[in-house]
Amino acid sequence: MTAADRSTPRPPRRHLLRAGSVGVGALGVGAASIGLDRTLAPRTAADDRSASAAGESLLHGEQTVPFHGTHQAGIETPAPAAATFIGLDLREEVDREGVLRMLRLLTDDAARLTRGEPALADTEPEMALQPASLTVTVGFGRGLMERAEREAPSWLEPLPAFGIDALEDAWTGGDLMLQIAAEDPMTVSHAARMLLKDARAFTRVRWVQPGFRRSPGTTAPGTTMRNLFGQLDGSANAAPGSEHFSRVVWIEDGPFAGGTSMVIRRIRMDLDGWDEVDRTAREQSTGTRLDDGAPLTGGTEDSRADFSAETANGFPVIGEFAHMRRANGIDDGEHQEIFRRPYNYDIAPPPGGDAISEAGQIFVSFQADLPGQFLTIQRRLDELDLLNQWTTPIGSE
Repeated sequence: MTAADRSTPRPPRRHLLRAGSVGVGALGVGAASIGLDRTLAPRTAADDRSASAAGESLLHGEQTVPFHGTHQAGIETPAPAAATFIGLDLREEVDREGVLRMLRLLTDDAARLTRGEPALADTEPEMALQPASLTVTVGFGRGLMERAEREAPSWLEPLPAFGIDALEDAWTGGDLMLQIAAEDPMTVSHAARMLLKDARAFTRVRWVQPGFRRSPGTTAPGTTMRNLFGQLDGSANAAPGSEHFSRVVWIEDGPFAGGTSMVIRRIRMDLDGWDEVDRTAREQSTGTRLDDGAPLTGGTEDSRADFSAETANGFPVIGEFAHMRRANGIDDGEHQEIFRRPYNYDIAPPPGGDAISEAGQIFVSFQADLPGQFLTIQRRLDELDLLNQWTTPIGSE
């Protein structure tokens, strides 16, 4: 049931799916649109010049993303600068009707906030007036599906154990997930508080993970983000709005058609250890150039790697241990894809030690087939990936 069931015509319904330690849900809560119209597309320099000539405002805070639509926003929509991911556990006494009441509240207020309107009981309404391309994406875990008396997909289970994992309870598990993202961290903070106030009678907060990307206007629209190792991250992504994207991300058939699965992994990055590695070794670990993300076999960021290329000594230019080669599955005769939408995190290092950083990535991926796409890729990376020397998954959802 959506908020529109109360008094207005029902908007297009969507299934909210997510995977990981808990997975995705499918109660058809209304969520954000992903239509790539001009309200969602990043502004170009030409747009800004035209707007300036016409005397239009260039404020990022005024931009909105529709909440209702065929699919949820926050997946195919451009990734904004700030995001907060929240994992929630249902309270023991919450039953099916309680789940539905909670989802109505979340739906109503998320729709208001993404329009730049205050939540229904907003005590700081002025803080809601700059939506800054706010999106709210909701994911359901098996626990929520069971409380709602809905059959969950077979793959909606905790991820299998991987040898590289060192999972911490503080970042793992949950029944309900909220991804709240916008071009302004103040907008994200306010929206998160409003939605948590809606949910607190029904849930307890399990974890909160804020993340960041480049601020609006820092890089050209469409530029691939860099992670804190300085690497371009997400070069191989399918283009949003394309048929290719639809095949990679959206489930085609069955009760969850139009939805997707979502994986969230908190990956600690050893920046102090990375500092000790020279540029050549860094590039060999990934199989790509640091400056422009091109494969070591040449070309540009978008060029197809030549995995058969050899050095003068007969060794592969892109080694068997390189992240790019392992992710592509070239040596297994396989090729799977996922859509990556990650964020960086950087918090205070543990006190009393020698480390000067505690940083990493909130890895986020969307895929239509969790076992066939994400799990197949992750098993290869677990078996052999030189980047594992500097990365450790500490959370999984």
